[in-house]
Amino acid sequence: MRIGELATAVGVTTRTVRHYHHLGLLPEPERRSNGYRDYSLRHAVVLARIRRLTELGLGLAEVRDVLADDAGRDLVEVLAELDEDLARQEIAIRERRERLGALMNEAEHGRLPAEGPVSPELAALFREMTGRDGEGYASAMAAKDREVLAFLETAAGPEERERMMASLRSAFEMPGAVERARQMYALLDDLADADTDDPRVEEAARMLAGSIPETLVPDNGDLDEHNSVLRALYADFAPAQAEVVRRALRMVTEGRG
Repeated sequence: MRIGELATAVGVTTRTVRHYHHLGLLPEPERRSNGYRDYSLRHAVVLARIRRLTELGLGLAEVRDVLADDAGRDLVEVLAELDEDLARQEIAIRERRERLGALMNEAEHGRLPAEGPVSPELAALFREMTGRDGEGYASAMAAKDREVLAFLETAAGPEERERMMASLRSAFEMPGAVERARQMYALLDDLADADTDDPRVEEAARMLAGSIPETLVPDNGDLDEHNSVLRALYADFAPAQAEVVRRALRMVTEGRG
């Protein structure tokens, strides 16, 4: 058989056959005097086996292990590992679909936050921050705060995310927490065009420091200008607002010490 006939017989492309040759998965036959390769039934059997294994989900490196005579793993072992991997993927897909269903439900009821898809816990917190009706309250600083929280939730690992949400829930469950947050956001909004030496900067910093859960501030002292995330955060704020955040974080860390 020539390469085209082999590919057709097994149901693959000639490019795939050449790729398997290149990877060493499929032995390459000697060329005949006319320059063409002559494939045997053995080549077709091996190629068909490669196709079956890849359709089961094996990677080409795993296929090589199965095909190699001196491989330390047999086909049963490889297939068992593949089955376990597929089971993990099924669980992950089910969890993602459940999450997607919850987001679709939020969107249908007009409760999907402007920051995009976040966890149900953070979405509920956002509704708490803006008021249960979501009307009559608008703050540029509150919107930025929600964006930062959405970023932190996405960037954090599972344990860090759980700690963050527990801290935020605890903070907003305190009596008057929502009203104090609104007062703080209003003051920060008013500082959008202020100088960094404005007396209100210190007032806002103390108010912010009193509302930040300590567990949200790292205790490794990494709060200087070398912190790329903080640099980006400060750059997104007006100078006086950035100074408020800088002072508030310093107050939290110094108070902890």
